[in-house]
Amino acid sequence: MKRVLLSMVAAVVALTFSAYAQSASQGSTDQSADKTKATKEAKAPLKTIAGTISDDGKSFTADKDKKQWTIQNPDDVKGHEGHHVKLSAHVYADKSEVHVMKVTMMGEKGKKKAAAANPS
Repeated sequence: MKRVLLSMVAAVVALTFSAYAQSASQGSTDQSADKTKATKEAKAPLKTIAGTISDDGKSFTADKDKKQWTIQNPDDVKGHEGHHVKLSAHVYADKSEVHVMKVTMMGEKGKKKAAAANPS
């Protein structure tokens, strides 16, 4: 009877350590995924760029050099199609792509200043 009870306790302890080891290994996998993401973002610096979003919202043309960039996340620029904007984005120069983090409209302020300077 003692052997059966001792065997059951040993089995419970072994299963507990096994479950703990699995959860610990999953945590390290999550940490390595976070490191990979951080490394990719380090290679794609966050920049502020002024330009125009295409009418379909899938590309962006910079004012400075007229370079065209593919927008990786076009859903995040919905409502700004065809507008002059300022983007805060991670720039992937090797792929000519941007991952937009923030969009700020620029067109309205310029129009108001021009109207104030040239009253009709």
